Amino acid sequence: MHHLDEGYIKYRIHWNSQLPIHPMFAETVKLLNIWRTEMYHRHWIGYYPKLKVGFGNISMRTPSNEGKFIISGTQTGHLSQLALPEYALVTNYDIEANELWCEGATKASSESLTHAAIYELNEDYQAVIHIHCKEMWLRLLHKVPTTSANVPYGTPEMAYEIQRLYRESDLAECKIVAMAGHEDGLIAFGKSLEEATKVLFQYAQ
Repeated sequence: MHHLDEGYIKYRIHWNSQLPIHPMFAETVKLLNIWRTEMYHRHWIGYYPKLKVGFGNISMRTPSNEGKFIISGTQTGHLSQLALPEYALVTNYDIEANELWCEGATKASSESLTHAAIYELNEDYQAVIHIHCKEMWLRLLHKVPTTSANVPYGTPEMAYEIQRLYRESDLAECKIVAMAGHEDGLIAFGKSLEEATKVLFQYAQ
């Protein structure tokens, strides 16, 4: 049974909808879309019709690599293709205060703080992909680094849980997390979108 709050933003958002993503990020979004489309076709990013909410998201650091990142917007899972207006630029965040600042026509994904926490782990990490896949999730639960079942998605607690797993498990090597309290949820990351995707494909075998 999927949680009824699936896909909804839990952080306090400071959203500048009047400042669209700059065209200088068009190449980054183009690259994100290549892999986001692959996730969509595999039904790893998509939409739950009964709940009327989307699931899955994808992000990449900005070329300047100064803490900012571009992430697919909240409630865009039903779209087969995304463009600049469906992405948000995260310009700042405060995990402890549960706050996030973003720009663009769409609000940043509900999982943005979790993505931010992963980028904090290592400056070499350039991409994060969050998918839903029941078969893979059931198979990997407690076989790969797994978050506590009582930690909800999209919260500071989840961000801290990811960081705890990085310290206490082999997360740095396997680069994938199973989310016990977020049904079907998996997160992969890497030094590039290609590497993050390769991690998912490897565990999908």
